[in-house]
Amino acid sequence: MRPDADKLLSVVMPVFNEAATVEQAIDEVLTAELPTDIELLVVDDGSFDGTRELLDTRTWPPAVTVLRHDRNRGKGAAIRSALEAASGEFTTIFDADLEYSAKSLAALLPPLFDGTANAVYGVRAFDGYTSHSFLYVLGNKAVTLAANALFNVYIHDLMTCHKAVRTSVLRALPLRSRGFNIEAEITARLLQRGERIFEIPVPYRARASEEGKKLTWVDGIRVIRTLVRCRVR
Repeated sequence: MRPDADKLLSVVMPVFNEAATVEQAIDEVLTAELPTDIELLVVDDGSFDGTRELLDTRTWPPAVTVLRHDRNRGKGAAIRSALEAASGEFTTIFDADLEYSAKSLAALLPPLFDGTANAVYGVRAFDGYTSHSFLYVLGNKAVTLAANALFNVYIHDLMTCHKAVRTSVLRALPLRSRGFNIEAEITARLLQRGERIFEIPVPYRARASEEGKKLTWVDGIRVIRTLVRCRVR
């Protein structure tokens, strides 16, 4: 038996038009060496590039549950749908775009399992190979600085998608964002609860726009608006 098999981990995978990578992402999560059992909740968020058909035609192991949105509702909506179905003591968000390594999930778990923290973030190291572009890195640093100033904290990577949180804590957050700004909203609400976020370095390789990168400067504006909304309400 795995050393922490009693601590089920729910892995949430929001998917929108990721036909080229979703199978590999699922397989990597299922084969990752983790100290606990997992359930993988894949949410197809209204894909129209063949992702839905791929998810429907392949026979998945019992650990995989596929949820579906009839139309694209956004990453935030997909995460909330999965969270309603999650049964693990802890929940982690893992995107299907292969920018992160499923092997890194193991590094996020010890602070949760030993009670050190209720929220653990994988911090990306942006360098010449792994960064998407100068403007992308600069934008990430700008919104992270905004979060630190608004909430009087010092975190290194606001928009990391590599998060692991105690499920009961995550469910208690008043989340309403529909898009990528859900990442900022989760952080803001955790900080307002008084949670201290444990940060761990993780490997990262950003996709280029031609490879399917979906974030744009508009998302940066939405993130700032979300941070301000959470701070004043």
